[in-house]
Amino acid sequence: MTHAPPGYETAITSAVVFDTSATGKLLLTGPDAPMFLGNLCTNDTKNLPLGGGCEAYLCDPRGKVQFAIWVYHLRLADGRHAMWVETTAGRNEELVRYFDRYLISEQVEIADVTAKFSQFHLAGPAAAAVLEKALGEAVPGLPEFAHMERTFGSSATCNIRRRDALGLPGYDIVCLTERATAVRQALTAAGAGAASDDCWEVLRIEAGLPIYGRDIDANRFVLEVARAARAVCYTKGCYLGQEPIVMARDRAGFVNRAFLGLRVLEGGPLPAGTKLFRDGQEVGIVTSSCHSPRLGLPVALGYVRWKHQEPGTRLDAETPAGRQAVEVTSLPPVPPIS
Repeated sequence: MTHAPPGYETAITSAVVFDTSATGKLLLTGPDAPMFLGNLCTNDTKNLPLGGGCEAYLCDPRGKVQFAIWVYHLRLADGRHAMWVETTAGRNEELVRYFDRYLISEQVEIADVTAKFSQFHLAGPAAAAVLEKALGEAVPGLPEFAHMERTFGSSATCNIRRRDALGLPGYDIVCLTERATAVRQALTAAGAGAASDDCWEVLRIEAGLPIYGRDIDANRFVLEVARAARAVCYTKGCYLGQEPIVMARDRAGFVNRAFLGLRVLEGGPLPAGTKLFRDGQEVGIVTSSCHSPRLGLPVALGYVRWKHQEPGTRLDAETPAGRQAVEVTSLPPVPPIS
């Protein structure tokens, strides 16, 4: 496949495994952990059922995104309930400090377990079949973010989560670091191919998955991020940043910018920071871009101002090589594969 990074074709036709162990991983325990987390994040983590999970954001009082997180309610080996919180790779220590800042008298213990646990992401149309073969048993159908415990071989017990992060059927698989080699070998023996970091980057841009530090930063209002539609709950109790979020929804009914997809109609992928124009007026900015092997042309992610967001709207991207024509799309810019 022309311009496809190593592992891409296998990912979209069968299944590949990525090592995502650098993902930040925190464990919150104690009787007040669900309440403490719920008072800080945008989604309803207080009422997550055992075996459930969700996507959420942690904001400042202005509703600006400080962390993108994924939360799972699980039970530990000793029977205690816990909240497992994941965040962008390399931000685990910052997240501990963020939680510590708001921890006053609540009975919550915060442990950074990033180094203790390894993590893999199995993705592709054959992901479920590969997982079943590796485990030697049937895998139940799970809604996204639901999770279960299963054991590879005789001793590699893992937490397995349904998560379609890359626009492909997928699973996150978390295990103790000392069991990682056995788990990886089991997945490979069951048919999972290898894939490069470049493959992950292309797939996540095609899927419209924003990454904190590239597509989101600490000055970005949470409702401008497209995934806020599933990561912000309006029926839960108060949380940090709630007031400006509710005001934006109720008073304006829209936000000034929205995270959208773009198709690049001429030229190559767009550098991050490329400005977008319409009729000479600056109306947006590009945050990520790559060549899409499936479409045969470059695609991009970025923010586009209100009144210029209709799919099919033509814009000009100002690059060092000159202006390139782009077209606004909805998210994701490339249709997912089931």
